[in-house]
Amino acid sequence: MKKMAKKEKTPKPKYSMGQNTWFMIKLAWTSGEKKVLVLSLLSAILTVTLNLIKLYISPTILSAVERHAPVSELLSTIGGFVLGLMLVSAASAYVNANTIFGRISVRCEIINLLNRKAATTSYPNVDDDGFRKLLTKSGECVNSNQNAAEAVWTTLTALTANLLGFMIYVTLLTSVQPLLILVILATTGISYFIGNYLNGYGYHHREEEAEYQRHMEYISGCARDLSAAKDIRIFGLSSWLEDLHRKAMGAFTGFHSKAQSVYIWAKIADLILAFLRNGIAYAYLIGLVIGNRLGVAEFLLFFTAVGGFTEWVSGILGGFNTLYKQSLDLSTVRECLEYDEPFQLEGGEHLEAEADRRYEIRLEHVSYRYPGAEKDTLADINLTLHSGEKLAVVGLNGAGKTTLIKLICGFLDPTQGRVLLDGTDIRKFNRADYYTMFSAVFQNFSLLAGTIAANVAQDDTDMDMERVKECIDKAGLRTKIESLPDRYETYLNRSVYEGAILLSGGETQRLMLARALYKNAPFLVLDEPTAALDPIAESEMYQKYSEITDGKSSVYISHRLASTRFCDRIILIEHGKISEEGTHGELLALGGKYADLYAIQSKYYREGEGDHAKESETQIME
Repeated sequence: MKKMAKKEKTPKPKYSMGQNTWFMIKLAWTSGEKKVLVLSLLSAILTVTLNLIKLYISPTILSAVERHAPVSELLSTIGGFVLGLMLVSAASAYVNANTIFGRISVRCEIINLLNRKAATTSYPNVDDDGFRKLLTKSGECVNSNQNAAEAVWTTLTALTANLLGFMIYVTLLTSVQPLLILVILATTGISYFIGNYLNGYGYHHREEEAEYQRHMEYISGCARDLSAAKDIRIFGLSSWLEDLHRKAMGAFTGFHSKAQSVYIWAKIADLILAFLRNGIAYAYLIGLVIGNRLGVAEFLLFFTAVGGFTEWVSGILGGFNTLYKQSLDLSTVRECLEYDEPFQLEGGEHLEAEADRRYEIRLEHVSYRYPGAEKDTLADINLTLHSGEKLAVVGLNGAGKTTLIKLICGFLDPTQGRVLLDGTDIRKFNRADYYTMFSAVFQNFSLLAGTIAANVAQDDTDMDMERVKECIDKAGLRTKIESLPDRYETYLNRSVYEGAILLSGGETQRLMLARALYKNAPFLVLDEPTAALDPIAESEMYQKYSEITDGKSSVYISHRLASTRFCDRIILIEHGKISEEGTHGELLALGGKYADLYAIQSKYYREGEGDHAKESETQIME
């Protein structure tokens, strides 16, 4: 495994314990789970009440025995305490059993917020390593009942109980010896600060931990990826994947072993200081008994109270220690939720796409350089996508075709220059509104777990089924879908639905075309969606695109130059610039790079050599 680089300065949490506690309280209130707050407070009160009953039961009974109280009084005293224990214990159990549901709901609300952030964040954040690490770590903070997003309520409840108990016991012990209180506070305070310092190790090294975690998740994902199943078997990759996973697991385990070796010192310090404070307190009380300044019943009361007071103080500081660690995790979650957005996702000018309206997109002196890159991927691009025009973008791998599409679609903002929609810089628009201007089929498409109809409509509650059928028919998939037992209600994605079907690569691409048609946006973008088809099938598919999107502004990317001959204009991207521009015929007549590439590719389309077309073409273009 590659050794992780360590930062010179350890990050500090952006939010304090108080701020994160208030965040959780406010979230419970606004998410409709106010009962979490009420039940947590009630649970704390019942905990203290139960403790006080247990504190006084033995001394009270012993006092009655010492003064030779009647049996009836003794029995009634015992019966009263037993009844109190039963009622308070039952109430506490009931409250605790009903609190968990609200706590889970609050945690699920945080999960929803994280999912929404991941799904809607500005596209540059998707490739931002800092954001991805925060998202990974945030997922760990909410993935179980024991993690901070839910466990914090247990900590806050216990902390409230400890504070209440502390105040009651301070009043009780002050009557014996105020110095005892100072001894207990001093020793537990030292223990707290030592533990607080050492337990911050995990937060300060969170990025290193997230990197190890991402490596393991990636390797596990490769092993489970059905699309890689054939490669794993043919090339014998299973042992290699297992070896990578062992190394990743070894690095991850080594990190946690180092972290635990740090945490154990906090436990050792707490043990030593606990022994010291308890020894002093117990020695003082025994001295009072020997000097006849305490009776047996009083000794038992204060002896128990000292132990109880120590537990309250330890509980308070230990609770703050735990709350501090959980607050670090909650800070990570909040930092992820509040990660800077370079695009206007909330504000900006409102834009409503009109399917039948004709728009124009213009790129003025546009350049783009990826973060950390030494040179521009695209440099000084001037390009206009005219209303209703079909534009093809061709070029070798790495020329910048996909980057150009990302700029046109608003996934990226240019580092220099402007992208204009009808003369207005798209940075002024609400970016989510701008996305409604586009339907797209990308090379790497998303197939959601759901029915075929839902995947086309991207909605399973308010879809137009007749429109779904029409779009599937236009995409050339109707015969296949209607041959299935459940037809349009057939489920996709076997990882979620048992009995779901697997579509072929070409069928899936046609389904994605149907989805793009259903949206009916003013612009259609096709970024090599037919890469899995043979050249003839791709050419036919592109012709179908042309027919069914007639009148719409469209942008096509393809490695196969013959597939885009129908386009109104073709641009050839080379070394980040537009090197040639014109119709198919004009570019052939020009006799430049486009004509050379077309001549090389076209010979593989001849009869008898079609079997080699795809393989040879790919080699040429790469």
